[in-house]
Amino acid sequence: MTASKKILLHLGKKNVKFEIVKHKKVYTAYDLAQTLGEKLDRIAKTLLVEVDLPELHKKGKNYFVAIVPASYYVDLGKLKKALKAKKIMLVPEKVMAKLGLQPGALTPFGSLRGLGVVIDKGLLKAEKVIVGAESFTESLRVRIKDLMKAESPLVGVFGKKSGVKLQKRSAAKAKKPAKRPSNKKRSSKKRR
Repeated sequence: MTASKKILLHLGKKNVKFEIVKHKKVYTAYDLAQTLGEKLDRIAKTLLVEVDLPELHKKGKNYFVAIVPASYYVDLGKLKKALKAKKIMLVPEKVMAKLGLQPGALTPFGSLRGLGVVIDKGLLKAEKVIVGAESFTESLRVRIKDLMKAESPLVGVFGKKSGVKLQKRSAAKAKKPAKRPSNKKRSSKKRR
């Protein structure tokens, strides 16, 4: 599954430069960081939340893409306060699928799908981040200021450091030492 053409066209219209990053199939921001050998703080983790915002009173549900560094988790209490919401909850995968969103491949470009976008200040520390592209095998590397320009997200403090660390990569397998020639002479006679 390749990067969404809709996202690529959207970024082209907004003059956002990006790099397509190909990788093995992954389903989480942590796995993406582990696969690419990237720091967790440079990977954007995206979650879909349903928000009850009294001032919007739109028909139907209000959905937001919440974006934090992969080294963080979303504190729903803080996010509720940041959005001044009456109620907030994570959207189950079944509901995401009904909305036409691929669970595990959510992009931060929520405006393409009519979703609000909120970003944690912790992600703004990175110059460039790797973000989802509605694909399990391709992501995008974008400058954080271009992501901000493309989405005009609400900015808040709703993420908390999780303490999760990447697994250390195993050192390259040590080469087996070459066998030393034996000083023993082999007999040409067969043993019986």
